[in-house]
Amino acid sequence: MLRPRIIPCLLVHEGGLVKTVKFRDPTYVGDPINAVRIFNEKESDELVVLDIDASANGVAPDFAMIADLAAECRMPLCYGGGITTVEQAKKIISLGVEKVALSAAAVADPALVAAISDAVGRQSTIVVIDVRKRTFGGKYDVYTHNGTRKAGVNAIEFAQAMEAAGAGEIVLNAIDRDGVMKGYDVALARQLRAAVNIPISILGGAGSLDDIEDLVREVGVLGAAAGSLFVFKGKYRAVLINYPQPAAKEELVQRAMRR
Repeated sequence: MLRPRIIPCLLVHEGGLVKTVKFRDPTYVGDPINAVRIFNEKESDELVVLDIDASANGVAPDFAMIADLAAECRMPLCYGGGITTVEQAKKIISLGVEKVALSAAAVADPALVAAISDAVGRQSTIVVIDVRKRTFGGKYDVYTHNGTRKAGVNAIEFAQAMEAAGAGEIVLNAIDRDGVMKGYDVALARQLRAAVNIPISILGGAGSLDDIEDLVREVGVLGAAAGSLFVFKGKYRAVLINYPQPAAKEELVQRAMRR
């Protein structure tokens, strides 16, 4: 039986673990390897690590860092950042990473999604779509390079195109909710769920476990991803790596799925 996944999303900037607000002002929150060890102990469902420097600066993935993360990680690991070739994707998978994530490269060359899907498997090919809601009309536009470049494509239509190209999962990231911790964009999540047939994960806005429960209750089985929720604690945002205990997580899922 498919179950919702609760997924920490870690951002790497200049070799350290950071958290942003609306894709700006990265705040250092610790060492990535130490965070992975803690999430191992807490039995996280999955882990997403995004190098926010690589694509923005046009550099290749840091394979040494990825190898260290994969060697330490005892849960399914998804890595994104700087992947622009099939060979890079294959090398990352060979290091022990389960999934590779594309963002700007998928916008620039949708055929790359198909090629990587053929090479490493659809289940290992993820497309991260960073979106911002239009001021008027209620639609969402895709952005790349840490939210600095408007791609000129509609978010939902692009997600459908990525599914057709061979993506095995869509991660939809709401830029204006990043780090704000005031709840997911549930309406956007519903739109995506209705538009594609592959697994989806929603990122951006989680401020409490109640937000995750609400998302699952309203949208169904998906990945509920979060950054700030799992690296900060309390209203003063004290740095503390955290994740729900197995019993608490199970209770949350059971309540949400009784919808």
